[in-house]
Amino acid sequence: MVPVMTIHKAVIPAAGLGTRFLPATKSTPKEMLPVVDKPAIQYVVEEAVKAGLDDVLLITGRSKRTLADHFDAVPELEAALEAKGDLERLAKVRESTDLGHVHFVRQGQPKGLGHAVLQAKHHVGQEPFAVLLGDDLIDERDELLSTMLALQERTGGSVIALLEVPPAQISMYGCAAVEELDGAADPDQVRITALVEKPPADEAPSNLAIIGRYVLHPAVFEVLENTAPGRGGEIQLTDALATLAGLPASEGGGVYGVVFRGRRYDTGDRLDYLKAVVQIAVDRPDLGPDFRAWLGDFAGTLGKPLSD
Repeated sequence: MVPVMTIHKAVIPAAGLGTRFLPATKSTPKEMLPVVDKPAIQYVVEEAVKAGLDDVLLITGRSKRTLADHFDAVPELEAALEAKGDLERLAKVRESTDLGHVHFVRQGQPKGLGHAVLQAKHHVGQEPFAVLLGDDLIDERDELLSTMLALQERTGGSVIALLEVPPAQISMYGCAAVEELDGAADPDQVRITALVEKPPADEAPSNLAIIGRYVLHPAVFEVLENTAPGRGGEIQLTDALATLAGLPASEGGGVYGVVFRGRRYDTGDRLDYLKAVVQIAVDRPDLGPDFRAWLGDFAGTLGKPLSD
């Protein structure tokens, strides 16, 4: 019988250089780029806390001090807002401070996602934990992380989030081969039989892409320590998970998947980032009605010649 352990720790790798957003990320971490009026990283931390993960570790790097500043109190700003009676903005400022217990550790050298996760070993210890990537924002109205946590507690092993993508796009992602999971009432909960990092489309075992949510057994740390650099010369988390998929449950093995069919916003490149901002803004009750009306008017001008 798989022992049940309550999961309460989340790890968020945030050490990337953000080169696709230069020059904006020359001095501003990509995780701090605003998605409407909150930095992307805050959405991710909020998702973790909402799922019951109140102990959050951010894996950062050089020039990422503003990440820690964002989750810290700012007494001078708070006092100024309070003195003005601007309680609405004061509450927004305090939201990030009051989310949960947020900790930080530096990766040091950018050696890949697997190496970043490995930096959490001493903080996590021998507990299952979640990993959330900041490039993927999951709509708060859709369940994903809580479903993954429940599946891990039921099965043991590790759980990854999967998304169906057009076959031509699978080479941009890690890819999973799957089979039915015995005893699963939900057909979107599957067993992983193989994993490959960014395969050519004609060699991919499926069109199920790995997206940025994981719930991992602590056995992943020992596997990562013995995982050689893979694609791109980096230590790939996908390679470590492929090893775990072949290990017995008694050694922390077994990898499972949840196929996500909800709303996901990709902030990983400039075009998708712009789409994410628009998608989230039109659903905001405070901004959506006026923004939708303006978008409709603006869309009507597209393709028309500019007037003199």
